[in-house]
Order: sequence, then C-alpha cells, then structure tokens
Amino acid sequence: MKIAEIRQIPANELAERIEAEVAKYNQMVLNHSISPLENPAQIKAARRDIAKMKTVLRELNK
Repeated sequence: MKIAEIRQIPANELAERIEAEVAKYNQMVLNHSISPLENPAQIKAARRDIAKMKTVLRELNK
C-alpha cells in the first residue's frame, strides 16, 4: 500500500484498519511458524504497511 493511499483514509477508519492489519500479520506469522508460507516476503510487506499506517495516524493526531 502506498503512502498516498494511506493519507486519504480518515483517522478513525485508519485506526480500525491498523488493528485489522496487526491481527492479520500476527496470524500470518503464526501460520508461517507452523508451515512455511509460499511467499515469506508477505510478512515483511505487512510489517512495513502497518508502520506506514501508524506513522500517518501519528501525523494526523498532532
């Protein structure tokens, strides 16, 4: 997800989206520990998307 797309999301929806993405990320990591994912780079991408969303949310709350 690009930063420009994230900036267009309202703050309250962004907070909900972060919670959903974190849950999805945690499930992905758990699944990967049990049986390897086809594309383990998805974990890295998900972690970075969460960081981008948290950064934008912090900017909006200033």
